[in-house]
Amino acid sequence: MTLATSTPPGADRDGFRLSMLIYDTRFRAITIQVVVLVLVLLLVGWLVDNTIQNLNAKGKDINFSFLWVRAGYDIEQQLIPYTNDSTHGRAVIIGLLNTLLVAIVGCFFATIIGVIAGVLRLSNNWLVSRLMTVYVEAFRNIPLLLWIVVIFVVTSETQPAPNEFKVTQAMVDSWQDDDPANDLEPTASKILFGTVAVTNRGSYMATPMLDRPLGSTEIGGVPVNFSVLAALAVVIGSILVNRAMLRRVKAQQEATGERPTTWWKSLLILFGPIALLLLAMGFHLQLPAFASDENGVSKGFNFQGGILVQHSFTALTLALALYTGAFIAEIVRAGILAISRGQTEASFALGIRPGRTMSLIILPQALRVIIPPLISQYLNLTKNTSLGIAVSYLDLRGTLGGITLNQTGRELECMLLMMLTYLIISLIISGLMNIYNNAVKLKER
Repeated sequence: MTLATSTPPGADRDGFRLSMLIYDTRFRAITIQVVVLVLVLLLVGWLVDNTIQNLNAKGKDINFSFLWVRAGYDIEQQLIPYTNDSTHGRAVIIGLLNTLLVAIVGCFFATIIGVIAGVLRLSNNWLVSRLMTVYVEAFRNIPLLLWIVVIFVVTSETQPAPNEFKVTQAMVDSWQDDDPANDLEPTASKILFGTVAVTNRGSYMATPMLDRPLGSTEIGGVPVNFSVLAALAVVIGSILVNRAMLRRVKAQQEATGERPTTWWKSLLILFGPIALLLLAMGFHLQLPAFASDENGVSKGFNFQGGILVQHSFTALTLALALYTGAFIAEIVRAGILAISRGQTEASFALGIRPGRTMSLIILPQALRVIIPPLISQYLNLTKNTSLGIAVSYLDLRGTLGGITLNQTGRELECMLLMMLTYLIISLIISGLMNIYNNAVKLKER
């Protein structure tokens, strides 16, 4: 008995022919991909060759040696040591860290604002839902740059000058009188229990200090603080231990139907070890204050001690958080509305309160709808940090794409480095969020 073999349409029993690359469906897709790849490579090669020829015609070349040349300019906000004697490469690192700082803080607060606003827009309270609608529409329909400038002007022009916090001799003399009604006080005062002084120059915040630090070293010109690493290790370890404890409790609940009280255990696990570590290292706060003489009269023109947070950072971060939060609010609202109302009604029928229903039933399911567009908003916020140049915030755009570019005249090199850096940051954000998205997405049985 002979079995008949079927031949796919377009196949040639006599062997392979070149025409099959076009007419045979088995090879056509590969042929098109190869042709497109070759055309793209030819286009890239032409662009590179054309760029090199144009640079040669102007007496220029592609050279990145400027990164090791003295920068010669100051950067007010810096997370690692930097002076104007540092190299342009060091300035680029400072700018990159400033960009990452704004991106991380902005994404954090934008998420909180967006989730709260998105949930409140669906509130049955007419006033609350309308207020959230006004917030969303106002920030979505006004350009981000305008919000950055407005917030910067408000934070810098409406705050008192540092000398309004000073204690003068007249104030000291009034305190020595027996009549408290005649006591004079500075026209401005610090907030948050005296730990923060908001001035027109910036916000002076208390500095965390350690009496017994664990030391530090330097790797590749970047300082590494062992005290910070130890604190991070303790925090991460506490989180892992707490998650393991919650898993055991969940298993016990599934087995017995009873769930033990865990809130005090979680608080102890999360905050106990880090509190003991900080206590062992002698943690305390260095408050911003004016230098004073033996009578308590303030001297100097500015605060001593503390961390100075520039208004440019505050304005940029706040504007990005509020602006992006408005878009996230709409994403959250859409995600919640995508969940069947029967889920809510079933939860209410079981006697579950509205708050618990939202946090335990609706939002976990809505995450599968929320996260993909949320990734785009995180990417937009990160790239929009470049608008900080409008308020003189020296991030990656202000250093590499601003002062360094103007001083060195290396426009192409600076733009290529900046584009590559933003690309890498965006890919990292996308990768991390996609990992989280895969973790919460619906698993098929």
